[in-house]
Amino acid sequence: MSEKWKYSREVAIIGVGEHPTGMFGDKTPVELGLYAIKQALEDAGISKDEIDAVLVHVILSDRFFNTDIAWSRMVEELGLGNKCKTNFMVHSGGSSASNMLQTALGLVATGLTEMVLLVHVEKLGTGISQEGARDIFATHGISEEWEFLHGYSYNGIGGLLANRFMHETGTTIEEIASVIVSLRKWAALNPNALLRRPLALEEVLGSKMVATPQTSRMCNIVCDGASAILVTSAERAKKITGNPVYLLGVGSIVTHYSLMSVSDMTRLGWKQAADEAYKSAGIVPKDIDIAEIYDSYPVLPLIQLEAFGFCDRGKAGKFVYEGNTSPGGSLPMITNGGLLCQGHLGAGGGTALLVEAVRQLRGNAGERQVENANTALVSEVGGQYMDAHVVILGR
Repeated sequence: MSEKWKYSREVAIIGVGEHPTGMFGDKTPVELGLYAIKQALEDAGISKDEIDAVLVHVILSDRFFNTDIAWSRMVEELGLGNKCKTNFMVHSGGSSASNMLQTALGLVATGLTEMVLLVHVEKLGTGISQEGARDIFATHGISEEWEFLHGYSYNGIGGLLANRFMHETGTTIEEIASVIVSLRKWAALNPNALLRRPLALEEVLGSKMVATPQTSRMCNIVCDGASAILVTSAERAKKITGNPVYLLGVGSIVTHYSLMSVSDMTRLGWKQAADEAYKSAGIVPKDIDIAEIYDSYPVLPLIQLEAFGFCDRGKAGKFVYEGNTSPGGSLPMITNGGLLCQGHLGAGGGTALLVEAVRQLRGNAGERQVENANTALVSEVGGQYMDAHVVILGR
């Protein structure tokens, strides 16, 4: 193993927690966050007083609480004053969870801290008006002198990516829509998911057109929710639990700022990130049991399936259409239902995927449990698909 990755197997995740995704107008961000943290502590079987570092996500819907959590609000709520060594925010949009995990790796592996809590809270469903939520996504991550004058729509970007991918690969709209059919099957097994009713392909394709070729059933819904993850050293993890999940490898690349400057929107940075992750973990694509892939729009999983080496170019759509990623398939994919069916949590979609991967590897995924799951690939992306992060976890 290279010097760069000498720490990759020295940290482990020992507990995860999650508040159901949905619309919870009667709950404050603190309540949502503490619910997830309590679950994570119970999952790990440790006391809150063992936490000595808190890393928090951005909350897009509440700029006041966003400052509060950056300024140690959760430390105060947990009663960790004069015990916790550090509290700070890690923010890169939808890829924040991967960057938080890499930061926790550095803190733990170098001995600066011993038990790191990663926390995400969001109230995009009820904590802000729909107009406010729209404006957040329509005015961030675009060039002020070019695109900002007109604004843009993420649904439109999803349609743009889908059209280009179909043009270059021959993928059909039926194959792209089949991603939603697969995700709904997984979401139906997830009590924390927002959209649990199974959908037939005809219903996906027959719903209202939003941004050609994407229909309303192919677009995401922003929601409320929270998640928490506990990270410690591999040595300490073995003393706490007989079922830790190890960080085997990570790959990351930043490719652009605005989508208008990306060199290839049908590949983005995924292959570079995956190649680095596989190398650091010492494995190849066929060794992956579960793929928890970032899915803000249904074309994204297809792009990534090919970039990650699971499918040849132009074959990912057929692969999903034939049921290979659905429950019982050869490559279980996005087993919590993902952003498109569990619900879009702003910058926290990737955190929910990490939580799901850990549950699967620890055998705690309930009805959707994948048998003999030993390795999981988790991918994330932020902004206008500005970067690519691939995390590989294993038992």
